[in-house]
Amino acid sequence: MKLVFAGTPETALPSLEALLASPRHEVAAVVTRPDAPSGRGRRLVPSPVAVRAEEAGIEVLKPARARDPEFLDRLRAIAPDCCPVVAYGALLPRQALDIPRHGWVNLHFSLLPAWRGAAPVQHAILHGDDITGAATFQIEEGLDTGPVYGVLTEPIRPGDTAGDLLGRLAVAGATLLADTMDGIEAGVLEPRPQPAEGASHAAKINPADARVDWTGPARHVDRLIRACTPAPGAWTTFRDERIKLGPVRLAAGAGLAGGDAEPLGPGELRVSKKEVLVGTATHPVALGEVQPPGKRRMSALDWTRGAALTGKDTLV
Repeated sequence: MKLVFAGTPETALPSLEALLASPRHEVAAVVTRPDAPSGRGRRLVPSPVAVRAEEAGIEVLKPARARDPEFLDRLRAIAPDCCPVVAYGALLPRQALDIPRHGWVNLHFSLLPAWRGAAPVQHAILHGDDITGAATFQIEEGLDTGPVYGVLTEPIRPGDTAGDLLGRLAVAGATLLADTMDGIEAGVLEPRPQPAEGASHAAKINPADARVDWTGPARHVDRLIRACTPAPGAWTTFRDERIKLGPVRLAAGAGLAGGDAEPLGPGELRVSKKEVLVGTATHPVALGEVQPPGKRRMSALDWTRGAALTGKDTLV
């Protein structure tokens, strides 16, 4: 089939590579988000998908909106049989959906209808799911509601960050998407409607959502930080300044910081020779990496040495 691939971030690259390597399909063009400002100089930088497509000598389309007439006219001229999509990042209007004869097929990183929306991997970790996966489905005008072609499952490991899990799903999902294209081309795949039960919504996690609430249970603190790693990045405040946090470790015990020590209140800090503990509503967690404002990431112990804790300091 002649394909136009739509995607933007690094997460989409394994799928693009799989389709470029397929002997059964031609990637005639890619659709990606416009160049975005990056770095301290806020220089406009093309997306990872745009960079890879240009390296491969493939036409790159960067519409500001997918309903722009010039984009729609060019897509009609290319006349793709199907448009596979991975993390494109923009809504597709009916005018665009109707152009390819086999429609637009999205690789979504959840077991639909669970976690429809922008942040399925983050929400799966945040809510303590044991299993997640990926699904290919026909895009329609509803949010991730279209009929499903294929699925795969992936266990969520105890220490998984969103970056870890998304990396595995991106690689495994690339094979699923390529197989889906093969099945559509061969006429042996028919999408099946999603179950009516079990739908959930995975809204985008913003920086405000990534603030750690130390009055919550330790397991929720752990899941929140892992769900927000690497983006948007979990954070807390120390002496009225925002500091970023890497994944924590659940400390042993039921609210004690070892031995006969007094329980730690939510956000209360205690430093030993081996670790930095923070109190929660249940039992302490041991901090991993910490990044103070304007500084590099460092171990929690290194951070406390520079911060010169008073014994009354807390994280809020």
